[in-house]
Amino acid sequence: MAMAQDVPEIVVTGRGLADAPGDRVYDSVTLDRDRILQSASGRVEDVLRDVAGLQQFRRSDSRSANPTSQGITLRGLGGNASSRALLLLDGVPQADPFGGWVAFPAYATDRLGRIRVTRGGGSGVAGPGALAGTIELDSAGPGKLAPFAASIAGGSRASLDARGSAALVRGGGFATLSGAYARGDGFVPILREDRGPADRAAPYEQGSAAARAVVQVAATTELQANVSGFTDRRDRGLAFTDNRSEGADASVRLVGRGSLGWSLLSYLQTRAFASRFASVGAGRASSAPTLDQYNVPATGIGGRAEIAPVVGALALRLGGDVRSVTGETQELYTYVAGSPTRRRVAGGRNVTAGLFADASVTTGAVVLSASGRIDRWAIADGRLQEAALSGATLTDQRFADRRGWEPTGRVGMAWTPADIVTLRLAGYRGWRLPTLNELYRPFRVGADATAANAALAPETLWGGEAGVELRPTTAIRLTATAFANDLRDAIANATIANGPGNFPGVGFVSAAGVFRRRANLDHVRVRGVELDASGRLGPVEARLSYAYTDARVRDGGALDGLRPAQTPAHSGSATLGWHRDRWQAAATLRHVAGQYEDDANSRRLSAATTLDLVAAMPATRWLTLEARAENVTDTRIETAIGGDGVVERATPRTLWLGVRLGG
Repeated sequence: MAMAQDVPEIVVTGRGLADAPGDRVYDSVTLDRDRILQSASGRVEDVLRDVAGLQQFRRSDSRSANPTSQGITLRGLGGNASSRALLLLDGVPQADPFGGWVAFPAYATDRLGRIRVTRGGGSGVAGPGALAGTIELDSAGPGKLAPFAASIAGGSRASLDARGSAALVRGGGFATLSGAYARGDGFVPILREDRGPADRAAPYEQGSAAARAVVQVAATTELQANVSGFTDRRDRGLAFTDNRSEGADASVRLVGRGSLGWSLLSYLQTRAFASRFASVGAGRASSAPTLDQYNVPATGIGGRAEIAPVVGALALRLGGDVRSVTGETQELYTYVAGSPTRRRVAGGRNVTAGLFADASVTTGAVVLSASGRIDRWAIADGRLQEAALSGATLTDQRFADRRGWEPTGRVGMAWTPADIVTLRLAGYRGWRLPTLNELYRPFRVGADATAANAALAPETLWGGEAGVELRPTTAIRLTATAFANDLRDAIANATIANGPGNFPGVGFVSAAGVFRRRANLDHVRVRGVELDASGRLGPVEARLSYAYTDARVRDGGALDGLRPAQTPAHSGSATLGWHRDRWQAAATLRHVAGQYEDDANSRRLSAATTLDLVAAMPATRWLTLEARAENVTDTRIETAIGGDGVVERATPRTLWLGVRLGG
């Protein structure tokens, strides 16, 4: 008779394949669930600011920013609003299929179990697009799920944040259902001294829901199925500047955890976006519509397959992936007497398909890692059609299809000469395909207008890093990394001319505005240092992250020697927290240095230092009281400067009181 111990114990995790041993070779930061739930705003983009050098294009969050400005990047590779870092949720790429920005309201922090940020490009396994690094979001596993949890909080400016989740955990798997809703009357984005009668508060309303099931379907195989959706409504603080985003995702992943690990993943993303833009009259006394992007539908579909054999000390991951994205912008423009007179439709299709290999080997005190991939890319079906609403065709362009190959990869080593010291050295090459947004969609910010460019080339990056990690105890980790990056064919919003005038692709630009066009710059060269520290002593935990980046454009033209737009030289975050049972207190101090709004370095945004506070105390066995304060010192956080010198700001002081039921 077979003994019980002869049957291997299978643990259903809901995660993908195990992290590769070679991952420790690269500069990475991991945020656990406790830290994720400690955010004063309760928003993922705020949690990510714990990792210095990780930034969105603008400093505002997803309550007040235009969604199209919320691309994410690392290591000073900013300069436009598309993501230069690859964001994954349970292995699925998350950037908007059309624009490359991130729909942050789709991710309730309660659903996440871990965030791992790997700085530096060339990740062969994760997929293409990891130009500046990789950000992996993992859903919470069964050990972190409560049968039922709910929270509701009220905040400044009639804000409301409500969340709820339910989980069923059994030996053969688990299932979760969650929802989140947030709204607020918002604040006036324009600084008080720059406001006029037309300026008003910018309200927001957002919701998301997700269902997940993880089931053991064979002795060593689990099936993971995810379905989620979100809706997002925002206003930019002027009449005719509302925007909305909607999306739904579905994915299925099979993971085998036997002697030969393997994984199969397929996914579908659908997105819809709409946004209106306005011009502002003299003295900011009035606003008038200038552009109505009434529909920007987009779809992303893809999959990946991989195996993870282990041959002695050699751990391998071999496989391939494919992703196809389609989308178009549909818009009304050239307003006369408050009504549009023309319609524009522009869009296309991008496809990437690649094969990858990753190898890790541990020999004594040395870990070696090498990975590479080869991608075939295609930019196809590009089109631009413009017509008068009366019916006359003005433009009917079909752009030439383009195809190419991109080899990328990374290699590195980690040496541990003593238990407490690890030395790291790595080099990498990454790449990113221009988004459909960059290729085909014009846009406006205030009086400024930027035209698309269907001839953009892919961005490529060469980089290297050297680092040291100290672990004086198992509870303390200190790291320092120096890096150098050379971004080639960097896609930026390049200034062409000042208004007034009519310009191709955008129409009329007033005297207060600037006309820009998407363009490939020769080089952006970045040198920098990153410092990270974390430690725990009993109930007290501390985290510190700091990044210095010296980023310069090397283009041989008017921009040569200047800093890329929206790229600060210094950024840092420090958190001190105390946590015992359900009692909790934490303070987070963040600093971002001054940075330029524009490529010409003529509009400088001031430095900002903010303080967030969080406290929680149990009221009953199941009920916890919470208090949170964002930007408690009410620091002025400048996010944008228009051509007329008008300054926008990010979230002012925001106070929250709430209750949490269950986990």
